[in-house]
Order: sequence, then structure tokens, then C-alpha cells
Amino acid sequence: MALLNHNSVALITASSAGLGAETARVLASSGVRVIINYNSSDQKALSLIKELETLQPVSTGNERQNPRFHAIKADVSQKAELVRLVEEAVEWTKLRNFLDLDDNMEEGDWDKCFNMNVKSHLFLFHAARKHLENTEGSFITTASLAGVMPSGSSIAYSVTKAAQIHLAKALAMAAAPKIRVNSVSPGLLLTEWGLQFPQDKIDQTTERSLLKRVAIVEDVARQIVCLANSSSQTGTNTVIDGGRALG
Repeated sequence: MALLNHNSVALITASSAGLGAETARVLASSGVRVIINYNSSDQKALSLIKELETLQPVSTGNERQNPRFHAIKADVSQKAELVRLVEEAVEWTKLRNFLDLDDNMEEGDWDKCFNMNVKSHLFLFHAARKHLENTEGSFITTASLAGVMPSGSSIAYSVTKAAQIHLAKALAMAAAPKIRVNSVSPGLLLTEWGLQFPQDKIDQTTERSLLKRVAIVEDVARQIVCLANSSSQTGTNTVIDGGRALG
């Protein structure tokens, strides 16, 4: 069972900002080699790479020949792009391991949500499967509290996040015993995206949570690392929401 060490490689999709970026920071601080994926901002990606270089705990002395951090631009809503993303990542590492209903009836919104929240994870897993099998690795998806209880920005988002959680369980069954598959479902995160919500919505979510606070990005990132390090967890979905689902 391959747990995290300085030879481990993590490919993190949508990771130039927010939760993905924080997960990259936590992994880099643990000595893991990190490949971040982004779709639009070259500057954000390059800035994060420079930051990660300051976080690695020990210098190997050969970072110039074998850099530990890399960024790959790819649109994860496109199957061909996902395949290319994995192929480029493996090539770089040189390692073969690795609630108004009427407002929710736009077919394009449903297609986009399903592509992003379900199909992209399925296709990414399929592209990476043989490499994960070779190392008995871990595949972790970031779902949402909206997939556990009806909520979020739209019905399409909530329904497809629920499907994503179910997909992770199905993949865990299909991939066993070589690959562990889990998901995490954070509640509202005050990332660039979360801060776009009106303050009254943020306050309402905070008040309804048992702990009277929203999920913390760093906590979610640490949970992802915990799952990656666990040799006995698969098919689980961890909810991190300050107790909002119970409130």
C-alpha cells in the first residue's frame, strides 16, 4: 500500500486557487511532488508554483533537473483534455505510478454541471487508473454539501454533486483492492467563489451550523491528505460543514 512520501506525486485538478491550491500547499509541505491543473489564469498557476517551492520541507539538491512542482493547463470538462492532462503529468514525473424550478430548466446548465461534476471525474479516473493500480494509489474527489442535502447554486449543481458522491462509491467498488476512492463534501468555503455570495447568505449559513462557523479551506485540505494517507478507507464521503447538515 503506497502512502504519501517524498516520491509521491499528486495531480490536483482546478488547483490554481481556492481549495485546490490549499491542498497543494499542504501536500507540498508534506514533501509530496505536486502537479496543479488550471484552465485560465497562467499568472495564478505560476505564482502558486513559486509559493510551493518555498514550502517543501527538505531540498533534494536536484530540483533544477527534477522539479517537484508543475502546472498543466487543461479544461477538465473535456474528455480529450483530461486524457492529455494525465499523459502530460505522467510524462513530466517520469514515473508510471501515480428553487424556482423554471430557473433550473436550462439544458445547457445541466449538461455543464454533469460534465464538470460527474463525467470529468469518471474520465479522469479512467485515464489514471493503470498508473494508480501500479502504485495502489488513492483517488479523491471534491464533492459538496449540496450533494448531501439539497442546496447550492442550482438544482443541477446539487443533483450532479450527489451523483459525484455516488460515482466515488461505485468507483471504489470497481477499483478495489488496488485503488482507494473517496470523496470530501465541504459546505460553504470562503474562497474567491464563496465570497461572491451575499453576506446575508454567508451569515445565515454560519448561524445554521452547529459550530457557528463555515467550513475552513485548510481543514478540507488536511482531510484530503488524511484520506490519501489512509490505507483502510475507501468508498467514504467526508462532510466538512461545521455541522450545517445537522443544523
